[in-house]
Amino acid sequence: MKQINNILSIAGSDPSGGAGIQADLKTFSALGTYGTSVITSLVAQNTYGVQALYPISPEFVTKQLYSVLSDVQIDSAKIGLLCQADIVRVVAAQLKQYSIPWLVLDTVMVAKSGDKLLDEDGVRSIRDELLPLVSIITPNLPEAAVLLGCPLAQDENEMCQQGRQLLTLGSKAVVMKGGHLMGIECPDWLITSEEELRFTCPRVETKNTHGTGCTLSAALAALRPRYQDWPQTLNVAKAWLQEALLHADQLHVGQGIGPVHHFYQWW
Repeated sequence: MKQINNILSIAGSDPSGGAGIQADLKTFSALGTYGTSVITSLVAQNTYGVQALYPISPEFVTKQLYSVLSDVQIDSAKIGLLCQADIVRVVAAQLKQYSIPWLVLDTVMVAKSGDKLLDEDGVRSIRDELLPLVSIITPNLPEAAVLLGCPLAQDENEMCQQGRQLLTLGSKAVVMKGGHLMGIECPDWLITSEEELRFTCPRVETKNTHGTGCTLSAALAALRPRYQDWPQTLNVAKAWLQEALLHADQLHVGQGIGPVHHFYQWW
């Protein structure tokens, strides 16, 4: 009998369903895995942006993590919005106690609408306490600049330079996402101590891009246990996300930036 992998999302809740825990669980299901979740924050959010952010207490985040990790064998995990330093610290402390083969960190700091989601103390805690624990991080260009305290990368050469700098902070691998660059392509770079690989796909003309970062990192977490290495995993994850974007206009969710179509293969 085929074994179905158990994947954990540690992230915030998006009531509009396009990002956060909701996008992660859709991704896990669409890719044939069983999703579990720990909610770090309640975000009042829709396709227009973030209206309010309510962090869950660090104590309750700890209890959720214990409930899942003490009972369920987790094959891979994705970490998303943590929103404050105390939550970063308890997540790091719990992850040190349990053996999860693959940890994907989506360095969520700013919403697509431009709303700030993490303060400076939280950024420092991610840099100092979480990066040394994770297998791979997936920053976009603004997030990489915040983590490094440097200007935004203006081209792919600067993207790679910043990716190499991020490696020195502890993560085993970095996916530098180049969607903020201008052009007809969306280039991403996978950077490890051994190789630097370019992955690209045509830019999809759609306004429905809400939750793309959450969805890609969740796909990496869901797919990594099946594949030999990160290059194979990223290649499959990007191809799947590209299809979800190409089918996104089938959805009519909200009047602003809508979500991608996680279940394009079925309906």
